[in-house]
Amino acid sequence: MTTSSISAASKPQTRSEYVSTLPPWRRLLATFNWRPVYDIEQRTKQLRIESLESEKRLKLLQESNARIARFEQELFSSSSQAPSTGDSSPT
Repeated sequence: MTTSSISAASKPQTRSEYVSTLPPWRRLLATFNWRPVYDIEQRTKQLRIESLESEKRLKLLQESNARIARFEQELFSSSSQAPSTGDSSPT
């Protein structure tokens, strides 16, 4: 006997999907919006996901900035040395 809990865990349930899983007496209470906590739980979960994604983007940005800084340092350190012309007189 297999269940669809794996596919249900992969995507967030909508309110109507959640209500359809409830027993009849609980569905009746849900029509009166008896459980506003569900919406709060879903928003909290979404905010957590967005926060994690934001942290990942920030980390990638910091890594990119570090790579750019290393590249600029190598570029400017090699270009700051003036080529020698063999002439020692100032221009």
